[in-house]
Amino acid sequence: MPPLLRSIIKLCVFCYLYSMASYSYSSSVINASSSVINASSSVIHVGSYHCPPFVMSVHPNGNPQPTSTGLSILLWQRIANSLDLPYQIQNYALQDLLNEIEAGNVEVGISCISITPERELVMDFSHSFYETHLAIAVKEKGYWRSFLQLITNSTLLIIIASILLIAGLIGWLFYKLEHSVNDKLYSMPSKRAQLLEAFILGLLFITKGPFNYFEFKTLTGRVITVILSITSTLFIASITAILASTFTLGLMNSDIKGPYDLINLNVGAKVSTTSSIYLTNLGIVHQTFSNIDEMLMALHEGKVDAIVDDNAILRYKLKQAKQVGRYQQISVLPYQFEKQNYGLAITNNSPYTEQLNRALLNVRQSPEWQQALNQYFAEH
Repeated sequence: MPPLLRSIIKLCVFCYLYSMASYSYSSSVINASSSVINASSSVIHVGSYHCPPFVMSVHPNGNPQPTSTGLSILLWQRIANSLDLPYQIQNYALQDLLNEIEAGNVEVGISCISITPERELVMDFSHSFYETHLAIAVKEKGYWRSFLQLITNSTLLIIIASILLIAGLIGWLFYKLEHSVNDKLYSMPSKRAQLLEAFILGLLFITKGPFNYFEFKTLTGRVITVILSITSTLFIASITAILASTFTLGLMNSDIKGPYDLINLNVGAKVSTTSSIYLTNLGIVHQTFSNIDEMLMALHEGKVDAIVDDNAILRYKLKQAKQVGRYQQISVLPYQFEKQNYGLAITNNSPYTEQLNRALLNVRQSPEWQQALNQYFAEH
């Protein structure tokens, strides 16, 4: 075969193989693009569970099919609209919802689902869309019980004892310096009566503040008066602050200053929640309830001494209840512990995770989201 013909045949074979490879690559790209389009047009299975104000399931006009509203519903609607994702929402109990997400039957879970290391092992989470913490709610005591607790409060008794002791020391000091030369301050004829006057002088110095400089005859007494006039002002301010805090907390439950004080109390928490898991990890035996309404009723009726739940949920439910005259004596204690972050629960290796995160961040920065937060959580 002539060399020229052999070269032409090799060139033709190369061009044929190259064109077939290019066609194969183009087909794979087209097929991959088609699969993405088909994936984006498929219906997303979304699961939720009742957790006011994040998800609230209602039956409008007696309709047996519930309609869900709330912060998490609003968030998901805005995310789905921005990504043009068709979806269906089905309600579950919390543990059932987590099981369905882990099994891959539900692609996205929305509600007040806390992001925890244990859950991260079996599912993915979006960025956090709300930050809160666990809190303790108790039923306030009646006036008589509050009064008895206040007068037997250890802090109050220590303060009273300290005041009496310091007053006695100040009175004794001035008595030693002034009683022989100051008939105005120590006018009683007997020594016992003069000592009583000295104690009253010290007590007035502690509770009322500094005396007139010229009431004292000795130079040492006057110098001590100047020194005590400065320290007594600070002392009175400190005592006032401590007493104010003691009386305020005493009206709620001064025995509880954190979660560890719940060990010897009858405590309630929602089943399968981070609150229940947290109490279990602390070794605190507690009753479990299916929802927060049952917990609040149990606390109101005295079946439990305290309940533990997410701060945002507790405050929202109490705000709603007190507006209609219910649970007026139940309060959330001002102690924060165990920070919580809510996120969208997503099946592992979901193709939507990155898109959902970008859309979620956009919604969080929107004025509509801030307005919704104010609507549900602002104090009126």
